[in-house]
Amino acid sequence: MIDSTLLIILFAPFAGATTLLFVSNKQALLVRVIAAAAAGMSLLTSFYMFFAYDPVEGGFQFVKRFEWSKELGIAFYLGVDGIGAPLVLASSILLFAGIFISWHIKDRTKEFYIFLLILAAATMGVFMSLDLFFLYFFYEMSVIPMYLLLGVWGSHTKGYLDMSDPEGLKKRDSVGFIFNFAANSKEYAAMKLTLFLSVGAVVALMGILLIYKFSGLNTFDILVLREQAKFSGSLATIIWLLIFFGFASIAPIWPLHSWSPVGHAAAPAATSMLHAGVLMKLGHFSIIRIAFEILPETTHELMPIAAVLCIFNIFYGGFVAYYARDTKYVIGYSSSSHMGYVFLGMAALDYISLTGAVLYMFAHALATGMLFAMAGWIYDQTHMRDIPSLGGLVNRMPFVAACFMVACMASIGMPGTVNFIAEVMIIVGSWHKYPFQVLVAVAGIALTMAYLFRMMRGVFYGPMEHKYSHAHDAVAPVDRLPLLLMIACSIAFGIFPGHFYDVIRSGVDPLVTRITAVVPLAEQTREELGVRSEAKVSGDLSRSLLPSDNPSPLTPTRLRSSQAHASRGSE
Repeated sequence: MIDSTLLIILFAPFAGATTLLFVSNKQALLVRVIAAAAAGMSLLTSFYMFFAYDPVEGGFQFVKRFEWSKELGIAFYLGVDGIGAPLVLASSILLFAGIFISWHIKDRTKEFYIFLLILAAATMGVFMSLDLFFLYFFYEMSVIPMYLLLGVWGSHTKGYLDMSDPEGLKKRDSVGFIFNFAANSKEYAAMKLTLFLSVGAVVALMGILLIYKFSGLNTFDILVLREQAKFSGSLATIIWLLIFFGFASIAPIWPLHSWSPVGHAAAPAATSMLHAGVLMKLGHFSIIRIAFEILPETTHELMPIAAVLCIFNIFYGGFVAYYARDTKYVIGYSSSSHMGYVFLGMAALDYISLTGAVLYMFAHALATGMLFAMAGWIYDQTHMRDIPSLGGLVNRMPFVAACFMVACMASIGMPGTVNFIAEVMIIVGSWHKYPFQVLVAVAGIALTMAYLFRMMRGVFYGPMEHKYSHAHDAVAPVDRLPLLLMIACSIAFGIFPGHFYDVIRSGVDPLVTRITAVVPLAEQTREELGVRSEAKVSGDLSRSLLPSDNPSPLTPTRLRSSQAHASRGSE
């Protein structure tokens, strides 16, 4: 069972998608049951994998390897460590919840579930891959179903629907309005998402190919590259920048973020859940898996770039979310803002902060998944996402309103939720290195509270228009199950975080130790080279000035050099 665990998690959704190819759309209930069974199998096995993971042993577990091309050094190589295991679990939770959130979709139900299953399986493949080739393969695979899910089952924004001028419509959907967020069609959102992610993927691919070429090892095996590949100088800097910005575009880091809120607004609820919950985490995870593991010294030198950009993520995303009128735009910009916290935890390169960053990726997946699920429910009932046009819905849907409150509390880091632990660890672990960014992050939490509760007040409280009197609450088990699952996981891991913390630390500790051990060694080597060069110059100068039969006295420079060598010897 252990050796096949990851294969079951990964291929259960693929098996479900393949089975659905032979089922007619007229058998809607059978389509939904097959999709739920495939997602349920992946979910149960993911829970087994997570709790069976041994944090004491650490390292990569549940490993499975198949040679794919010996000549090219490519293998289908799967394994999870303390960083990948929680993200695989998050993917399976959101997939299972998304199946039930989409239970009432009637338009091409079979095709919708096929693409949803493939999307989730692709994200899991990235979190499991220990081979750069297949990590990139699954990364690219996730873009294709996103395009179709947005372009076919997505929705236009209210601003787009309100426009009546044909020239205006044409202008608003043009490439020239790439930063337009309030009036776009679902086709525009799908194309924008695809272009941004594809360009970023090509940039990252250039970095991966440079690693493969200049490592001289003829392999894509991440573990081999981690131990044997040596990069330095400008080559290491170029590779690191290609990897970082190529994958950071999906994270999304500012200013490469504009595709994300547009995609959130256009996507159906289940797609938004996977988009915000796990698709955005592919960027952070890939940076950790490739840049942190293979280029530790360069990571230490250049990671302050992320510490600067995360400020814009937190504040810019938060302020736009506060002034947004569309429920999905509020949650979408909130997600972009919260990704700044992950980058801050990564940039500090501290045991506590990086553990908090990984934990926050899981926590954010659940909280944002809940918010998007309920935003989708409200839209299905009212066909409206414009906050000022809504109000008073708590009278029609008290259960959804209560779940919405829990999701908002989780998003701001209420004690008792796993988000609280993650935020505290990021703030505490980053304070010693980036105090200004920590102050910005704390202010961002207050800003998050402001726009989320402002949205909740506008949607659920106040007078309700008569045209929404037909709206009803989530009363059926299939409607309540996904919300209760995500709430239960968020609170359970928040109250009992012991195993979760141990699992993540087992993956973070050796990574941070590797980075902090390599960097001082490199600095010491450069220092010694500088001292030797200085000593040689001083010796040559002394010999040129003194008679050859007299011993060369200790000049001040040589004295400092001797003292430096003596001090290192005593250490």
